[in-house]
Amino acid sequence: MELIIFLIIGALAGFAAGLFGVGGGTIIVPLLFIVFTQIDYNPDNVMHLALGTSLATIIVTSISSLMAHNKKGGVMWPVFKNLTPGLAIGCFLGAGIAGQISGLYLQLIVGVFLLWVAYKMFRGGKKKTNNSAQHTDAALPSKPKQLAAGAGIGIASAIFGIGGGSLTVPYLTRYGVVMQKAVGTSAACGLPIAIAGALGFMIFGMQANINVPNAIGFVHIYAFSGISIMSFFTAKLGAKVAHILSPALLKKCFAVLLTIVGFYFLYKGLF
Repeated sequence: MELIIFLIIGALAGFAAGLFGVGGGTIIVPLLFIVFTQIDYNPDNVMHLALGTSLATIIVTSISSLMAHNKKGGVMWPVFKNLTPGLAIGCFLGAGIAGQISGLYLQLIVGVFLLWVAYKMFRGGKKKTNNSAQHTDAALPSKPKQLAAGAGIGIASAIFGIGGGSLTVPYLTRYGVVMQKAVGTSAACGLPIAIAGALGFMIFGMQANINVPNAIGFVHIYAFSGISIMSFFTAKLGAKVAHILSPALLKKCFAVLLTIVGFYFLYKGLF
């Protein structure tokens, strides 16, 4: 029964990854939080397990998603190369930071963050879409600034258990990159984030000596396997849909998703 649940989560997360370039984490984390809570794992470890396992599954999801986006020319590889070192280092460090934060505070932090991003996307959607006809590397900050931005995105991604799309997409669209290009590049950036983050949660989880069956540190192996299998296939479908919809509609859908998840975590954390 647990495997079936993980397969369903994977199907939903994969589609979201391809559609929004978020690595599926905004769906995986809350759903895993619910499942792990029902299994009666230690409440202090549930949120960390959800974050670590989410990042591990994004390794598979991002590969499928970036391949689909790359076929349509949606990945800006020079930008990816500039962001990657910061993303990897930041995400590994972020895993260590997350390990020092209690599960309750993590819920509240994630909830507030997602609502903030949703607000920014709603507010900036029309403005950025009108200016997005052109996209050039010259419009983006310098390489050192992109490296620093990558580090910030990496740290936040580990704490929020996401592929970085919630930050990478707004970061790129802020400088006039069209939504499809931002989503495609964000999907590629999810790979270094996921690898570094998963390793970090495994290592710091093992150091914490948590007692969770079928888990390596803060990464649940069964959940990782079930979600990865389904998400690999459904991410391709989501990517196809992303290139059919208009940039403005994509931004609205993205913001609605983040709003729902954000309020969910605030509700669970406060009540």
